[in-house]
Amino acid sequence: MTQHLPTPPLSPEHVASVLDAVRTARPRVQVITNPVAQAYTANMLLAIGARPSMTSSPEEIAAFIAVSGSLLVNLGILDRHRRDASLTAVEVAREMGVPWVLDPVKVDISPPRLDFARTLIGMEPDFVRANHDEFVGLGGADTGEEAVRHFAARNLTTVALSGPVDIVTDGTRIVRIANGHPLMDRVTAMGCAGTAVAAAFRAVEPDPLIAAAAALTVMGIAGEVAAAASSGPGSFAGAILDALYGLDATTILEKARLA
Repeated sequence: MTQHLPTPPLSPEHVASVLDAVRTARPRVQVITNPVAQAYTANMLLAIGARPSMTSSPEEIAAFIAVSGSLLVNLGILDRHRRDASLTAVEVAREMGVPWVLDPVKVDISPPRLDFARTLIGMEPDFVRANHDEFVGLGGADTGEEAVRHFAARNLTTVALSGPVDIVTDGTRIVRIANGHPLMDRVTAMGCAGTAVAAAFRAVEPDPLIAAAAALTVMGIAGEVAAAASSGPGSFAGAILDALYGLDATTILEKARLA
């Protein structure tokens, strides 16, 4: 009897089509993030064809979400002002049906930030993007695939776990992405900006798992292209913006390493 393997949830062709949809639709992404990451995040969104809004004013947030395709809440430098703005933003996004994404920056270090992240996860983000330490902080478990699957299923969300091989799962399906370059860890706000790219993909892609996995694939490929043209972190920071801006379907089909 012939064994039929399951169809992968994401193909390189699908990755290219989601990127093309972002460039065509030019969605606005409302971003609440830390001051260190704001400019780089905005530039990365512009490089892929999206439009950034960076307000963190609770008085303005509803108006900006109303014209946005998605919301990113990044917990870096979580002062009282950003905490209040984040809660207001998530509540408004849920009322308006705007998808939203959580980046639980450094929750493994700060107990108050961890408590707040858990509150936000209870408000059902479309996906949570975290590194290994942050995920352990959130889940209290290791970062093996079964632990990540269980966390996603238990919290009714999708988890995008970055690492040497990125893992994206909704508890049932799973995508592994082997693209990227070590220089991506040497540039401030790279991860924060990458989550914003994923939020832009979610604005045009209704499946959170596909959106997150496609964005991480694009980021990883752009990192590889940029590294080939760079001499170190300084030149790499600019080169990855150029790589995202110029990334085409041919390069994605050649370089995507998905499983």
